[in-house]
Amino acid sequence: MSIEIAGHCDITKLEVDAIVNAANSSLLGGGGVDGAIHRAAGPELKAFTAQLGGCPTGQARISPGFRLPARWVIHTVGPVWHGGDRGEAQLLEAAYRNSFELARLHGVRSIAFPAISTGVYRFPKEQAARIALGVMREYERHFDRIIACCFSESDAEIYRRVMATLGQDD
Repeated sequence: MSIEIAGHCDITKLEVDAIVNAANSSLLGGGGVDGAIHRAAGPELKAFTAQLGGCPTGQARISPGFRLPARWVIHTVGPVWHGGDRGEAQLLEAAYRNSFELARLHGVRSIAFPAISTGVYRFPKEQAARIALGVMREYERHFDRIIACCFSESDAEIYRRVMATLGQDD
């Protein structure tokens, strides 16, 4: 099994067991991937997530996919980048790990991730890709399919470049 890297990817259209939402801590929707997922899933998603009581940074929560092709949405809150000295890397790694663990608990075999925290949260893209792909490699034996769903082809190129170097510097 290998990790798929997809550029110009619309995570809301993927036919996988679960998609991961780069959510804010309220879980009530927002901009970027979060807003797109909420719009595509329909108002039922917001009604469901309102009952979850939010989610701390680095943690994850799960909801049905409602009107999405995916059965589940795993909502995780990545860190806002403040220069790297506030535990941002550890929090981002935790967001990926906790998403995978929640997926495993719910029998998910195929999962797609956006590039968590790299949009308005300003996490450096290459560092975020290294963290994401490192955790994905640790979990790939537990899943039939893992997709790194990149917003742009240039983001996908960063992931491909990082993927090519993983294992060479271990």
